[in-house]
Amino acid sequence: MQDNEMKEKQAEQEAAEAKVAEQETAETAEAEKAEDAKNAEEAAEPEVDPKDAKIEELQNRLLRLQADFENFRRRTNIEKEQLSTFVTANVVGKFLKVLDNFERAEASVEKGDNVDAVVDGMKKIRRQFEDAFKDLKVEEIEAQNAKFDPNIHEAVMRGHNPELDDEIVDMVFEKGYKLGDKVIRHSKVRVNTNE
Repeated sequence: MQDNEMKEKQAEQEAAEAKVAEQETAETAEAEKAEDAKNAEEAAEPEVDPKDAKIEELQNRLLRLQADFENFRRRTNIEKEQLSTFVTANVVGKFLKVLDNFERAEASVEKGDNVDAVVDGMKKIRRQFEDAFKDLKVEEIEAQNAKFDPNIHEAVMRGHNPELDDEIVDMVFEKGYKLGDKVIRHSKVRVNTNE
């Protein structure tokens, strides 16, 4: 009986070992199939064409250039805004003194009745304005008795004066100003015509 039991145990053990060996063989076969499939995929991948590589390189370069340009444009806009603010602050600073003197003149008019002092104060304020314009290089456009020039004058009327030639400005209604060669405001004038 013991022989039978031993034979049965040995048979069971051999069956178990055979089953394990069978599983290991199946796993090895699957691993080999996977390896073969991977090798086949790698072999199937085409070699990179040098033209395609160059195209990809140029596309990447183009994208970088576009990004650089966008950053440059953004930086330039910020610098323009800062410069504009700086220039505006400079101009406003020059006219704040004039505004202060206008406020002082208003206060003196309310306190007293000395018209001569008010007129004298107004003349000083006007000089301050002219000095501020001079500092900013703003010049008045000479118009009275000048030949009419549509680049710097705006004709709002025609006049008749036989003592003057045609196309001569005989009256200025509103002074014009320029900054260098740039006209800030055209002179509004009456132009003589003898027809």
